[in-house]
Amino acid sequence: MKILLAIDGSACSDAAVEEVTRRPWPAGSSLKVLTVFEPPVVPTPETWAVPASYYEEMDEALRKQGQNIIDSALQKLKSNKTLSLTSLIMFGSPRPVIIDEAESWGADLIVVGSHGYSTWKRLLLGSVSQAVVSHAKCSVEVVRCQAVEEASKDQFSEKSKG
Repeated sequence: MKILLAIDGSACSDAAVEEVTRRPWPAGSSLKVLTVFEPPVVPTPETWAVPASYYEEMDEALRKQGQNIIDSALQKLKSNKTLSLTSLIMFGSPRPVIIDEAESWGADLIVVGSHGYSTWKRLLLGSVSQAVVSHAKCSVEVVRCQAVEEASKDQFSEKSKG
């Protein structure tokens, strides 16, 4: 079985890592850990205002951050001995990159975490997990983030008290 685990370093993607780690997988299963970063955008329309090294420095910083995210996930995933582990850092919009990588690799399952955004936040910010579920050609598992669910429950209970 080929499993693509897409992570971003958030608490919600950590929940997805934990879920994959604790689950029994068929012998010989392959797991590819993927993290995707958006390319940097110039913070000003005047390109002359940005130092020449801006893109190289941003690229290096994003790659370093991506490697730290991958290393942290791999450290946890190593405890599951049935998984053969590989990793990949890619640049681009996460939605199409995850879907394209799963398709080109022949993934049987994509696992992503969900930030649990409300309808308005999802409308404004978009939802990577929703896009992957809607467009992937293989099965997709969305792991809910317990911290977000508990925070929203606490927020609701505080409002109902007041």
